[in-house]
Amino acid sequence: MRLRGGAAAAVVLVFAVAGCKAETTTGSGGPEETGASGAALTAAESLTVKGRAPKTGYDRDRFGTAWADTDSNDCDTRDDILKRDLEDVKFTGGDCKVSYGVLESDPYSGKEVTYRRGRSQVDIDHVVALSDAWQKGAKYWDAGKRIALANDPLNLLAVDASTNRSKGDGDTATWLPPNKGYRCTYVAAQVAVKKKYQLWVTAAEKSAMEKVLSGCPGQKLPTGGNPTEAPPRFHAD
Repeated sequence: MRLRGGAAAAVVLVFAVAGCKAETTTGSGGPEETGASGAALTAAESLTVKGRAPKTGYDRDRFGTAWADTDSNDCDTRDDILKRDLEDVKFTGGDCKVSYGVLESDPYSGKEVTYRRGRSQVDIDHVVALSDAWQKGAKYWDAGKRIALANDPLNLLAVDASTNRSKGDGDTATWLPPNKGYRCTYVAAQVAVKKKYQLWVTAAEKSAMEKVLSGCPGQKLPTGGNPTEAPPRFHAD
C-alpha cells in the first residue's frame, strides 16, 4: 500500500479484489471518502454511450492556461499534485514550487521514480485525456467547465513520464496501465471523472470499463476534487 505525501485534507482507502491492490490516496482537493462498495461498476453502467465526435477544433488552449490556480491557494495545479503524490518533497522558495520528490511506487508502472525540477521523469497525467474529453462532450462546454476539468485533482495523477507517453489520449478501450494491480483504481477514476462532468463514452469504452470493474466488483468510486466551473477570472481561447 502506498501513501502519497503532501498536506492531506482527506484520505481515501480504495479497496479492490481480484488482482487489484488496495490504494491509499491523500491530498488537499484530491479524492475524498468513496461511496458504497461496488459504486464504480454501477456508475460505469450508467454512463451515456455515444460515438466519438471528430477531434476538429481541439486545442490545449481551449482548456485554458496550463496548471491554472483555480482553487486559489496561490500554488499552481501542477505543484499541488506533486505535493500530494510525491514523498520526501523539497521546495524552492516557499512551500509551493516543488524542486524534488520521490514517486515511491508509480501507479502506472509500479517502479520508483525521482522528480527533479527541470529534468523530471514525472508527468502529471490527465486521467481522462483532454482530447478524449473534447470528443465526448467537452467541445460543447463553456470555457469555465473545460478549465475546471483540466485542473481538477480528481482527474490528475503524478506518474512515470515514459509510461505515460504510451497512453497518449487513449481511453479504457485503448490503454490501461501496465501495472495490472492498479487497473481497477485507474478505471474507477476515469468513470468518476466522466460521471462528474457528464462526459459520454463509446460502446467499446464502456464495455472495457465494465470488464475491468467486473473483476473487482467491490471497487468504490472516487469523489471530491474541485467544482465543475472555474472562477470567472480564468479564460480560454
